[in-house]
Amino acid sequence: MSKVGIIMGSKNDFEIAREAVEILKEFGIEFEVIVSSAHRTPERTLEWAKTAEDRGLDAIIALAGAAAHLAGVVASETNLPIIAVPVSATSLNGLDALLSMVQMPGGIPVATMAIGKAGAKNAGIFAGQIIARSNKEVAKKVAKYKEDMKEKVYKDNEAVQEML
Repeated sequence: MSKVGIIMGSKNDFEIAREAVEILKEFGIEFEVIVSSAHRTPERTLEWAKTAEDRGLDAIIALAGAAAHLAGVVASETNLPIIAVPVSATSLNGLDALLSMVQMPGGIPVATMAIGKAGAKNAGIFAGQIIARSNKEVAKKVAKYKEDMKEKVYKDNEAVQEML
């Protein structure tokens, strides 16, 4: 069974993480969620990351704001793909988190999504696409999700044309 880990630095990040959770549910992907900080609970964070593969995780989504070292710290302790989601938590509106996540040193890759809810939604979809490479059921659900989005655009266009 495919499984994704979601780690966030603060309980406040859950409203953003919920977007990824909903996508994973839609794709039928199991997940686990933990609040753990790279700065306030580093030992717990490192242990969680080190044991991720043993717990059956296939990918990890890491949400953080401000200094946003969480994704990089997790990436340094596992070979799993890490998908970072910057959270707006300071007066810089998430730009500080975004820069922390995309400016990883060579050798510690982190795939970084957009700031906030759109980023979390895309993180869920991206995790689904990673898992779809080896799971035909998830591949079908990802394909259907994308087809449904396309159909919505066609229907929206028809509705606009009728308004003219």
